[in-house]
Parts: sequence; C-alpha cells; structure tokens
Amino acid sequence: MAIALAVTALLSLLFAAPALAQSRGNAQAEQSQSLRERRPSPPTPPPVGRYMAESGEGFILDRSGRHPLLRFDRRAETWVLRPSAAPRGDVIYRNDAGDEVLRVTPGGGMTVYTPRAPGGSPASFAGAGQSLTPPTLGPVLLFRLMAQRSAMVSQALGRLVEVNLSGQRSESLCVEALIVTTEAVIRIARSPTAREYVEDLRSITIVEGRRSGVTYSRGRLTVTVNPDEGMAGRPSSARVIRAILPQT
Repeated sequence: MAIALAVTALLSLLFAAPALAQSRGNAQAEQSQSLRERRPSPPTPPPVGRYMAESGEGFILDRSGRHPLLRFDRRAETWVLRPSAAPRGDVIYRNDAGDEVLRVTPGGGMTVYTPRAPGGSPASFAGAGQSLTPPTLGPVLLFRLMAQRSAMVSQALGRLVEVNLSGQRSESLCVEALIVTTEAVIRIARSPTAREYVEDLRSITIVEGRRSGVTYSRGRLTVTVNPDEGMAGRPSSARVIRAILPQT
C-alpha cells in the first residue's frame, strides 16, 4: 500500500510540473503585455509644427486644413502636398508636379526630400509652427505687392514686365499664385541655360477659373487658380517652370 501511494504521488508531481510551468509562462506573458500597454506612446505633434532635417533645412508642416502644407525656412513658396500609400504602411507626400517631398512612417518617422538632399534626409519635430494659410491683404497692400513683384521680375529680365491680378472670390489664393509665379520666373531668368525661354515675357496674369493651370504663349504667362480647391487650386512653381521650359 505504501509503495502504491508513493507511485501515485510521483505521477502527480510529474504531470503537475508542466502545468505549473505553463501557468507561470502565461502569467509572465500577461505581465509583459500589461507593461507594453502601460508604456507611454510618443507624443503626437500638433497640427502645425516646425521640423528640422539632418541636412540642416528647417520647415513648417501644416496639417490643420484639407490639404497638408509645407514651407521651407527662408522660402516664399508654400507647397500643397498630396498623400499616397507606400510599402510597409508609409505615406508619401508629393507636390502637384508629382515630385516626392515628404515620407512618413506609421511610427511617425519623417524623411524630407530637397535639392540639397535628393535621397532624403531624416527630420524631427522641433516645436510649434505658424499656420501657413495665406492672409487677406486688402486693396492697399495688394497693390503694393503687385508693384513690388513687377519690379522684381523686371529687374531680373532687364525690362518692364506687367503683373495683373483679377480675383473676385479668393484674393489670398491669387496672392499666393502671384508670389509663386514671380519667384519661378526669377529663378529661370537667373539661370544661364534657361533664361532664353523668358526673353519674350511681357506680362504675368493671375486669374480665377474652374481648373488650375498655366499657359505661356507670345510673351504672356497666365496662371489660373481654382478657389473651390483651396490651396490645392494654385499651381506650384514646378508647374509654372514646366509650362515655360520645353519638355524633352
């Protein structure tokens, strides 16, 4: 009888050991899961933030509106970005000419693409930024801006270039288009290889229409903005340049 009891006890220990180990394993897994759930997630950047790339370029990213907006430090142009899905859950943001400007990972990692860093440069949040939504100037400041922009383009080309703006629905959008367009023309005028393509430029006109676009013919550069699309209804400098320069 004693032998039978001893065997029974030994069998109980043998069968109980795996169950005890499994129970301990489950408890440890639950504890690890609980610790992971308690771990604080990285803070979410504000809708409008300033970022700094490792290449040394700073920029503001404004995600408060219908379309993300981006402007580099010491640059006049605000880029309207269009998101598209990428492998591994990344999101690629491009401008209206299809150029990749920004790439964001699901974890919030950010890479910015610029002429200085065409292969991409990691960027990190540096603090709050100022909204990139364009303000309304009013008649006096608008006339002053038009005169200033005409003078800048005329000086770059060495002759008078008229600047016209006829916008009834969205003054701020037309002002943005005026700044972007004149900056693009000045860049072309300062290029030794591209200057010849604006030698006959006589006027720059910003108008409103149902579809944004750029036309350049017989010395007249016309940029059409679509107020219904907000900032996305204003052609970028890349589109202006492509409309002026011959495409190969």
